[in-house]
Amino acid sequence: MREPIRHIVFDIGKVLIHYDPNLPYSRIIPDEAERRWFFDNVCTHDWNLEQDRGRGWAEAEAEVIARYPEREEQIRAFRLNWHEMVPYAYEDSVAIMKGLIDAGRDVTMLTNFAADTFRDARRMYPFLDLPRGVTVSGEIGLLKPDVAIYQRHAADFGLDPAASLFIDDVTVNVEGARAAGWQAVQFLGADKLRADLKDLGVEV
Repeated sequence: MREPIRHIVFDIGKVLIHYDPNLPYSRIIPDEAERRWFFDNVCTHDWNLEQDRGRGWAEAEAEVIARYPEREEQIRAFRLNWHEMVPYAYEDSVAIMKGLIDAGRDVTMLTNFAADTFRDARRMYPFLDLPRGVTVSGEIGLLKPDVAIYQRHAADFGLDPAASLFIDDVTVNVEGARAAGWQAVQFLGADKLRADLKDLGVEV
């Protein structure tokens, strides 16, 4: 028997706001094959994830510039043009989140995000200040899908894991939440989220 949902926790990137590093880099590195090589070898997903874990940009840039000095300008462009990577919010899923808050639901956020870029995101998207609070990976040195970050969030915000629902677009992050004893659904669009919430007894 599932616990009724009392706490709803949103991921942010690709759930509430769009994220795509190709947006500025299609201008910076116009050739698609070269751009793909750059993201596969230079400013990789794993490299960027370390900033989400708390590594500062100066250290991150220095580490990869040492290996690819000829790419220095393109490497530094990642942070300089980060705002272009998050060009708009998903208004339909933001509306769901706002509706839950307006209905008196306990809503928080849990995100893999560098500390400084999250501050930028908050300035760009004021609705990120509407939930009761947020756990930002770069501020605490823990990353999804590690069980520890879900446990930390639950402890910090007084959540009962069994009565908590996590919403994330990435399968392994959903699985991490379940491993921590939470309920969780994968975000595949606002319509699916509405249906998932309804199935769990949460009206929106």
